Amino acid sequence: MKWLEETIEWIIFQSRWILAPLYLGLVAVLLLLGFKFLQELVSYIPTIVSSSGNDTILAVLSLIDLILVGNLVLMVIFAGYENFVSKIETNGHPDRPSWMGAVDMSGLKFSLIASIVAISAIQLLKSFMHVENLTDRQLAWQAGIHGVFVVSGLLLALSDRLKQKDG
Repeated sequence: MKWLEETIEWIIFQSRWILAPLYLGLVAVLLLLGFKFLQELVSYIPTIVSSSGNDTILAVLSLIDLILVGNLVLMVIFAGYENFVSKIETNGHPDRPSWMGAVDMSGLKFSLIASIVAISAIQLLKSFMHVENLTDRQLAWQAGIHGVFVVSGLLLALSDRLKQKDG
């Protein structure tokens, strides 16, 4: 029966590789985000060059939004792959990010919620810059959803703090 147990454990351990194609899919998403960023940049050039301050700010915020989402995807790829599949060997490459290999699931959760809050805040700011186009109800929903993200982040931080005190 020991051989059966070892076989089952080997299969379970090797099943982590099922995640590898999913992380490659996120790499494809990152490429698409890069393409979308370039599309947006080209479309915003006339706006940035010739428009008022508010339109320029909105254009730049839209680009920052895409960058934040790209950073988020990259963090999930690196941290998820290293935590669940295999260590990424970079052979001491000088461009290896200092956080790579050091982000655990708790750190990843904080980075994810911080990025989501930042993205939500940018969307809310964009809405407030065109407040005349939205109803009070739409603004209230957007502010409420942003508030839920902020409170979720605070509760996550509090629960992690309590967990560390107990451990």
